[in-house]
Amino acid sequence: MEIERWERSEEISDAEKKVIQETWSRVYANCEDVGVSILIRFFVNFPSAKQYFSQFQHMEDPLEMERSLQLRKHARRVMTAINTVVENLNDSEKVSSVLALVGKAHALKHKVEPIYFKKLTGVMLEVIAEEYANDFTPEAHSAWTKMRTLIYTHVTAAYKEVGWAQ
Repeated sequence: MEIERWERSEEISDAEKKVIQETWSRVYANCEDVGVSILIRFFVNFPSAKQYFSQFQHMEDPLEMERSLQLRKHARRVMTAINTVVENLNDSEKVSSVLALVGKAHALKHKVEPIYFKKLTGVMLEVIAEEYANDFTPEAHSAWTKMRTLIYTHVTAAYKEVGWAQ
């Protein structure tokens, strides 16, 4: 699949960074459960994404997915990577470095089509907005939309860098 189109992320203001970090601190307090909710919804909404996970690609039942130790482990890895990005929003080199590692691993080792990052970050915003509705103000939604684009832009830039062609 061709990489959709290279997007440029909008600059995230200091006020938006603060909103993202404050919202995330509440989300990350329930890291594993939120991560599992995000992955389950992702796999239910986009079942083709399961092709990249031999450990749970056969699972159809969300309850079975929820009990999967492999899915929980992957949810923790995803949430930890996002946490590293959120904690380092003021260090653009660190953010780029972390997301480049994620992108390169998924392009070269896992052969994941880059569009799945856009889908996953969209699901992430949906789940956070629902589970943390009181914290997800219009300002938070706007800031997190920029964060979603930042993640997708940096990850897919790594795909381009490694010459992704699938």
